Parts: sequence; structure tokens; C-alpha cells
Amino acid sequence: MRNRTSGVHDCARGSRGKIGSARLEPACGYNAGVAFRIRPFQKADFEVLWQIDQICFDPQLAYSRPELAFYMRRPDSFTLVAESAPVPGGNGGSDRTIVGFIVAEARRRTGHIITIDVVPPARRGGVGSMLLQAAEDQLGRSGAALVELETPVNNMTAIQFYKRKGYFVEKTVPGYYSNQLDALVMSKELVPGTSRFATSP
Repeated sequence: MRNRTSGVHDCARGSRGKIGSARLEPACGYNAGVAFRIRPFQKADFEVLWQIDQICFDPQLAYSRPELAFYMRRPDSFTLVAESAPVPGGNGGSDRTIVGFIVAEARRRTGHIITIDVVPPARRGGVGSMLLQAAEDQLGRSGAALVELETPVNNMTAIQFYKRKGYFVEKTVPGYYSNQLDALVMSKELVPGTSRFATSP
């Protein structure tokens, strides 16, 4: 099986402890005034997350249900979900919609981002950034000093996104995806105490 981090705009692909929910942050480009929150994965979310993955990735990269479940259940892995929150003073509805998710794992002193998926209407709205930051915070609390991920060499949107977030290209892995598409391995050193999102116990 392969990991993938490719798209926050096009979805992103590269893989637990108690995870707090980040406070609501406004999204800059998705339905002005709509806020999002990050929360831990719940079992009932799985089918929605898998469907989002199918939307985000072409068949060469999209995970089957068993593959996605495998990565989410790995020891020391965790999944965070981004969902829209009701707008105060709105219609009074309490329904929230899942707009993205991230799967990551802590491997001793190195964290690993397995996948970031964001639905098309929510892209460029800060959701991917929120998910990535929340995962980095969780990995840092787990003792990771470095985070790594993989992304296809032809996904310039994802590559530029990760570079803006402080990731550097370490190497190229030929044929990483289905023995056909090369991947870039990117990494970032975590700086303790730089969390931008408050978490709740």
C-alpha cells in the first residue's frame, strides 16, 4: 500500500491519544461567514470520509475502503475531521457538514501525514491549513520533532501548499504510486509551542 499527500486544493496525500477539538476559525474563501471546527474521527464518519476520498483523488490514488480503514487503524495513527458549523443567528439548524479530514501517525520522533482530503467547495478556504496545523500540533504533543509526507511530483498545487507551510523536498521516490508515478518526500521540523489553535481537553 502507498501513502499519499496530494490535495488540499486538489486533496493531499502522503498515514492516536486523546485529541482536542480546535476552536472555530473563520474560513477566508468558503461561503463568507461560515466557520469550521476540527474534531476527532467518529466511527459513523467512515463512509463519508471514504466518499470524500473518491472525489478528491483519481482512481490511481484513491483508497479502497480496506486501504483507508487500514491506515486509520494503524498503531499511533489518528484521524481529524473538519466540519462546517452553524452560523450564529442563522436559520437555527444544527446540522454540520464534513468538509475534509486528515490521517496522520506518530512514529517515534517522526510524524507522518498520510492523507489530507478537502471537498471541492471548501478548498482555498483555510480548511486544509487548519487540518494540517491540528495534525502537526497533535504530532508535536506525541513527541514528534519532524513531520514527513509524500506527494505526487505532478501535483504542483499541493507541493506549493506544503512549501508555504514550511515543508522542504527531501528526495524523489520513483514509481511510488502504483509503480507509475513518482513521489516527492517532503519534511518539516516542528517547533514546540507554536500551535495556532486552542484545544480543549
